[in-house]
Amino acid sequence: MSFEDNQSRHLKKHPSGSLENSEPEFLEVGRIGRTHGLQGEIWMDVYTDFPERLIPGKVLFLGRERKPKTIRSFQLSGKRGLVSFSGIDTPEEANILKNQLVYAKAGHLPRLPDGAYYHHDLIGMTVLDENEREIGRLTEILQTGSNDVYIVTDVCNEGKEILIPAIKSVIIKVDITAGKMVVRLQEWM
Repeated sequence: MSFEDNQSRHLKKHPSGSLENSEPEFLEVGRIGRTHGLQGEIWMDVYTDFPERLIPGKVLFLGRERKPKTIRSFQLSGKRGLVSFSGIDTPEEANILKNQLVYAKAGHLPRLPDGAYYHHDLIGMTVLDENEREIGRLTEILQTGSNDVYIVTDVCNEGKEILIPAIKSVIIKVDITAGKMVVRLQEWM
């Protein structure tokens, strides 16, 4: 089996394009919507917290095949953007892209301030209590209005899920390099 065959098989299992136990290769930044106007412009729902990085000349990757497309123009309007790509000049050409996910290379992400983390950096971490006892693995992050909530799955206790609020009084330490998080369990847990 060639490397490319193995890679494409793996991509079907992992839509992020990531390899086992590593940072994802691609991250979703949006989803293509309906066309607009006569010049191949199309609306895009914006998922990224950094829409200012969607500038002309930047290469994005569209759909499951991650086809590279260069941004010709981008204009933000709330949580949507009006985007056009080089080589897409008509509404008919743009309509073919409708409903496709839009990705950026993970290696091009901006550096975050201290104490802020990308979700893909946290998923899979071992979560420990203040006495260094393992609670489980961080398996999912819920985004609520006020703060994120980490879902920690206790693999020793039949997959029991524990909800941990991502607030300063609860999250004591995050060590990305070691893949460990220390938390202060709440009284109700």
